[in-house]
Amino acid sequence: MTRPPEQDDSTNRIVGVTLDEDSIGRSGPDIEHERAIAIYDLIEQNLFAPDGAEGQGPFTLHIGITGNRLMFDIRREDGTPVVAHLLSLTPFRRIVKDYFMICDSYYQAIRTATPDKIEAIDMGRRGIHDEGSRTLQERLKGKVRVDFETSRRLFTLITVLHWKG
Repeated sequence: MTRPPEQDDSTNRIVGVTLDEDSIGRSGPDIEHERAIAIYDLIEQNLFAPDGAEGQGPFTLHIGITGNRLMFDIRREDGTPVVAHLLSLTPFRRIVKDYFMICDSYYQAIRTATPDKIEAIDMGRRGIHDEGSRTLQERLKGKVRVDFETSRRLFTLITVLHWKG
């Protein structure tokens, strides 16, 4: 069970996030909007404590895809490297694919569907997003301690890296 972020914990948190521009595919306004909101929300409130470096932050995070791996390049606020983690993308492939399919349905529905249909699709979308967030928390276990909301926002950014327009 992850601990909730402490109100006065200014060291175990992310203060800056960048995405590897070479990893980002073409995207439309919906995806760009999701990306901007995820980064804003992540910076506003998060719990991010790399194992062995707790209390040494705050941290910046650069996320990218290198080969078949997800890269988390973690640095201190001044740019000093802390650690880089490479995570296999395999556990995320099905979840990301399902998430894209339901997001496409959701974006189409919000333009034309009834509120009940939109709500049903959105519930499914949130469920898949939660599954991806739990998978990310599990993959980060023993590497970086994050709370569920931080994991949700990071998963959103991972999906942005996978989006190919």
